[in-house]
Amino acid sequence: MAIKIRKEDALNYHQQGTPGKIEVIPTKPLSSQMDLALAYSPGVAEPCKEIASNPENAYKYTAKANLVGVISNGSAVLGLGNIGAAASKPVMEGKGVLFKKFAGIDVFDIEIDEKDPKKLIQTIKSLEPTFGGINLEDIKAPECFEIEKTLKREMNIPVMHDDQHGTAIISGAALLNALEIVGKDISEIQLVVNGAGAAAISCTRFYVSLGIKRENIVLCDIDGILREDRADLDEIRKEFATSRDLNSLSDAMKGADVFLGLSAGNVVSQEQLRLMAPNPIVFALANPDPEITYDLAVAAREDLIMATGRSDHPNQVNNVLGFPYIFRGALDVRATSINEEMKLAAAHAIAKLAKEPVPDIVNKAYGESKLGFGKLYLIPKPLDPRLITTIAPAVAKAAMDSGIAKNPVKDWDAYELELQERIGIDQRLMSVVIARAKKDPKRVVFAEADNRKILKAAQMIRDEKIANPILLGNKERILTLIEENSLDLQNVTIIDPMEETKMLSQFTEILYKKRQRKGMTPGDASRLVTQRNYFGAMMVETGLADAFISGLTRDYPKTILPSLHTIGVKPGTKRVAGMYIMNTDKGPYFFADATVNLNPTAEELVEIIGLTADAVKFFNIEPRIAVLSYSNFGSAKGDIAEKMAKATALAKERYPDLIIEGEMQANVALNEEIQKEVYPFSALTNKKTNTLIFPDLSSGNIAYKLLAELGSSEAIGPILLGMNKPVHILQLGSSIREIVNMVAVAVVDAQSTDLP
Repeated sequence: MAIKIRKEDALNYHQQGTPGKIEVIPTKPLSSQMDLALAYSPGVAEPCKEIASNPENAYKYTAKANLVGVISNGSAVLGLGNIGAAASKPVMEGKGVLFKKFAGIDVFDIEIDEKDPKKLIQTIKSLEPTFGGINLEDIKAPECFEIEKTLKREMNIPVMHDDQHGTAIISGAALLNALEIVGKDISEIQLVVNGAGAAAISCTRFYVSLGIKRENIVLCDIDGILREDRADLDEIRKEFATSRDLNSLSDAMKGADVFLGLSAGNVVSQEQLRLMAPNPIVFALANPDPEITYDLAVAAREDLIMATGRSDHPNQVNNVLGFPYIFRGALDVRATSINEEMKLAAAHAIAKLAKEPVPDIVNKAYGESKLGFGKLYLIPKPLDPRLITTIAPAVAKAAMDSGIAKNPVKDWDAYELELQERIGIDQRLMSVVIARAKKDPKRVVFAEADNRKILKAAQMIRDEKIANPILLGNKERILTLIEENSLDLQNVTIIDPMEETKMLSQFTEILYKKRQRKGMTPGDASRLVTQRNYFGAMMVETGLADAFISGLTRDYPKTILPSLHTIGVKPGTKRVAGMYIMNTDKGPYFFADATVNLNPTAEELVEIIGLTADAVKFFNIEPRIAVLSYSNFGSAKGDIAEKMAKATALAKERYPDLIIEGEMQANVALNEEIQKEVYPFSALTNKKTNTLIFPDLSSGNIAYKLLAELGSSEAIGPILLGMNKPVHILQLGSSIREIVNMVAVAVVDAQSTDLP
């Protein structure tokens, strides 16, 4: 649905608290006189001298490498027109916020009260020492063409007028995918463009770069068709003047394959759409009202594919899909400009991403359940977290390939991790795990393959080469779900346990031998191995698969029991435990036990501490362990406090090389200042706690769920510790993203014998 904005709400939003939407935040400590001396006089002299000797050092000692200037004179603000420089400032601040949110780029917005193009060019050019890139915004045509062209020629940093190129790149990606859906060759289509301003001209030029022939293009402005015999055309519009005998938009629409509107609302009729060729593509991008409303358009043509600039209709062409990531890639390789190759790379990357499975987090954000490539989903949604790691590398590589990158990327895996950290998605830990999984994908068997989430996750892990999925369940049911959800799972192994007579016989024999002295009869074993949780675990036990995933639709205890019966715990291990990784803005934290052991004794907690510590080390992190209670070092009495104090003492004795402290309250464990001031003897003083041991399942389970819901943290897990072979149980109702994360953990587990 479209969001209704009231005037008072908008004004209050901008004025309440600190006026505006942005502020400058120091990135260095300023808490002492020494800090101030380093930040300003006299310390600042040293980097100044280094930059004076070599201007390139500005990228080393200042924020220039990650700083973009959003610059406007307010002469063509979207929907508002020529409102002037000062009135355009809220828009420019907003643009800066989008740069920061979506790509981690810092922005200074600069509003210049100057209409003369030559003076404006000179002013902007003089700002080159300040910025790593320049985003021109809301400058009217035709002046904007000459302004951008001159600045690109005379400046050695990336410059882009987003009003021109942003819409071109995003709509170009949508066009590529729409043509693929309708099976039309871009070199053969007829294009009609309604509008001849900056965006329309730039889109048309870009479409030519994509492959449309100039002779197949007709532009129309407020005065009619741009014909060669029109005397009022400037040099810019003459570029696309046609020699064809056309006198109206209706004439041009006859047999047209694509309509692009960048003009005004409600200027196209249903009758005009009916004149178009079969399977027409209509991009009505005027804002806030498209050239023809979505409802009228789809009512006029059932075979139509449509995009608008509105968020309340499918296929929103939104510039935020492009400019943050285009500048991100350009800045990261220190490109000297943004050239055609980089823009084309961005468009193709966006188009390709739309064909990949949509993460569950995106479906939830937009209230959808089955977003997928097709007529209603030509381009990704703006909140798709994969945009930065898809578009920025494509742009960076294009800059490198075209010879304008001064700082080329040397390690693409490391660069992807850096991009993710820029905006805080997934955090480094899971990114490393996924990267490790991709190095040697393993066979992962899914017990619940008759579930849409599992199938979407299976496609993602296969496409991203994280793992090779094996799907358990009724084949007909699974194939039907694949078709209903438009998934691509061709050649993926599907196994129906009820049809595998030979495997069932083998598994029955093995299970009976394992459990015959535990009261199991041959009949019991024969019946149990037909159940998918037993069958899948037995595949891992017999080497037919490398890891087992289950638990999405069943309670944890019922899911884990078959694996304990078939695979069992590691030699020397008496119990299993469950650990969650909580990805937070402050880094990862490890919680144990939150899933398996109801009320462990002090001795049992010692083993849980050992299992958890080994698991944290597995992720290449030093465990710094706090044993939690409601008491701080004996400050309160009671069974739990005494149990946790005893567990701490026994664990320190058993694991002398580990950093362990307790019993302590959770806030004390996480607050270094409290420890320094009140408990300086703590082994965690000056050591950031990252591993929390809870006294029982209840407290651990409550803590991780509260943090996940209220603390903007992502829960990864539960990771099952202590099993003899890789078995991992999903949280009931896990999202697709959580399933993919768990699969990555399972694959790395299968690659190594280090995970406890």
